[in-house]
Amino acid sequence: MNPARRNDFWSFALVCTLGLALACAPRSTLRPDEVETRAAPPLTVAPGESPPSRPITLVAGGDVTLGFHYEEWVDGLRAKGQSGPAVDGWGFWEVKPLFAGADLVLINLECPFTSGGAPIPKNFNFRARPSTVQVLVGAGVHVVSLANNHLMDYGPDGVADTVATLDAAGIAHFGAGRTLAEARRPAIVEIAGLKVAFLGYLILGEKHPEPAVVWATETTAGVAGHPSDWTVVERMVREDVAAAKAKADLVIPFFHWGREGSKGPDAYQIALAKAAVESGAAAVLGSHPHVLHGMERIGRVPVFYSLGNLVFGGNWNPRDKDSVLVKARFDRSGYLGAELFPLRTDRFPDRPIQPYPLTGADAQAVLQRLRSASASFATPLPELAPSTATPVATPAVPGS
Repeated sequence: MNPARRNDFWSFALVCTLGLALACAPRSTLRPDEVETRAAPPLTVAPGESPPSRPITLVAGGDVTLGFHYEEWVDGLRAKGQSGPAVDGWGFWEVKPLFAGADLVLINLECPFTSGGAPIPKNFNFRARPSTVQVLVGAGVHVVSLANNHLMDYGPDGVADTVATLDAAGIAHFGAGRTLAEARRPAIVEIAGLKVAFLGYLILGEKHPEPAVVWATETTAGVAGHPSDWTVVERMVREDVAAAKAKADLVIPFFHWGREGSKGPDAYQIALAKAAVESGAAAVLGSHPHVLHGMERIGRVPVFYSLGNLVFGGNWNPRDKDSVLVKARFDRSGYLGAELFPLRTDRFPDRPIQPYPLTGADAQAVLQRLRSASASFATPLPELAPSTATPVATPAVPGS
């Protein structure tokens, strides 16, 4: 064979062999667009780690009752021909600017949203029309605690109506349910990559006027907690906080506890706060006394024993009008710090049930009250120190 032809033959054979091999090789099932979207994970996140998240801000306020005198006042304004946002959002109108920039706004909702049910036998029964939930929506409230002594004022039907109303409005809730298991279930909200779990409990000590039917059981509706035995609540707290920590980055219990008008927390409240911290809580919140109590830090964890009244329609003209909003910051590691905004609950009789921010000497007086109330704690909340407790400027009164 001619040498040149022999070379051409072997070249042709090699090409055919390679072509046959490629034709028989397994073909990828990926489309081009699929290849483009399967990007490698960022190098800054190690396998098994959560993606980075920014710090979040939580604004927490105290007791809110949108029934009783609140609806009476707003209905009266509308009967006089007044209308518009300033009337619709009456209760939060002057404090809503303080919610600006917050990822979550949390309050204690101390009344059921219901037009039905039957009042249970007790000293005061509060409720608000289901449509009044729009006050919370308009104010930008995201989460509410239901674990208080008024949520069951209109029985199980009132609880069911409240839950349905809040669900329809897109407001997360915790601390009450058709059974104790439901009442102990956390509300878990995810913000900026962080999951925050909220738990709620009602415990008023051994002497109080509330009927036992307020508290949920294994088979009956009501709120989480116990009518008198705080050690039962302690066991709940330790179990529930630990369980919630397995599902969320941060766990925040909100207690309705203590005695109305008291000057500070009882021993069992301090014990419950420590139990919550030991179990992994990122912060501890409290309400019920309708007045401010001291604030401390246990390790890194802040404890706000009583935030006082916020929009409280249960009393036209409370004797103690001092209140506070807490704007706290958290990241995945826990509490980072807070700002404290002193408030006055109303300007009765001209503008009742409408809290407003304080500045100047009035604000400093509230902060000094909190410092004095916190002096007996091992570690008073550092944000109460005069150099860090700086109230914001008072926004202009809308419509004035």
